[in-house]
Amino acid sequence: MEDNPGAIRLLQEAFKEGGLTAQLRITRDGEQALEYLRRQGHHVRSARPDLILLDLNLPRKNGWAVLEEIKHDTALRSTSSQDVQRAYDLHANCYLAKPETQDQLTELARHIESFWLGAAVLLST
Repeated sequence: MEDNPGAIRLLQEAFKEGGLTAQLRITRDGEQALEYLRRQGHHVRSARPDLILLDLNLPRKNGWAVLEEIKHDTALRSTSSQDVQRAYDLHANCYLAKPETQDQLTELARHIESFWLGAAVLLST
């Protein structure tokens, strides 16, 4: 969810250059983002995203308000597994499901290394 055309273009290029095959669906304001997530209006046939990249400074409804609505709308939360809910209730930063195959586990390990050890900014205690 991004309203800046330059930032959208950079994001698309980064995904392309990074070899990511994910399809990007872009909404340009917070109201449109929630309509997309709730499959309302012309988004009725849209698939739910696996990942949301959220600009906190969106027009109409800022990213903080969008995030709050996502967190309070049980239909928009990811799987309703009790384990996932409990992990987040205990303030986990992320919940990753155990992969079924070795190849999936290897891929997950690469993602963990890339994101958590490479891209994420972690607080030092």
